[in-house]
Amino acid sequence: MSENKTGKCIIFSAPSGAGKTTIVHSLLKKNLGLEFSVSACSREPRGKEMDGVDYHFLGVEGFKKHIEKDAFIEWEEVYANNFYGTLKSAVHSIWEKGNTVVFDVDVIGGINIKKIFGDNARSIFIQPPSIEELENRLRKRSTETEDKIQLRMSKAEEELAHANDFDVIVVNDNLEEAIGKVENEIRQFLGK
Repeated sequence: MSENKTGKCIIFSAPSGAGKTTIVHSLLKKNLGLEFSVSACSREPRGKEMDGVDYHFLGVEGFKKHIEKDAFIEWEEVYANNFYGTLKSAVHSIWEKGNTVVFDVDVIGGINIKKIFGDNARSIFIQPPSIEELENRLRKRSTETEDKIQLRMSKAEEELAHANDFDVIVVNDNLEEAIGKVENEIRQFLGK
């Protein structure tokens, strides 16, 4: 990562189903100067997801080519041949507009981005009220097979063990309260 213009960033991580993406989308609608950094991934789109909006869907081979070109700030193989990463070009274009970058990334990605940007980043971990509630939320989505749900649940336990590696932990047991806590945290970090 070149040391030219570096702005601020907010990092959101959570186990799948904790409500992180819902919270992020709510905050992006507020007048805080936030702009979403669209992550890249190797998987296929789910449901109504759109390329360039929800993710940059690169496919496994495309993702590996971007790794070879050093196009990522960070990347992670979350599951076998299931890659996620942050494109350098996406982040720099947000800073050039004077906005704060918002990352919605997996837990290891969040920890790595925080290490890269240090005090210019605020890392926020969205925690479900319980592991049982997390499983209920994943099942209500109806977008995953039973095998995928079990894989996500075992991954969630590992991810929850990293909560204390983040600057802030917000328990999402009430969505509106969680959004309010996160918004206050961001305003404080950005001096707004």
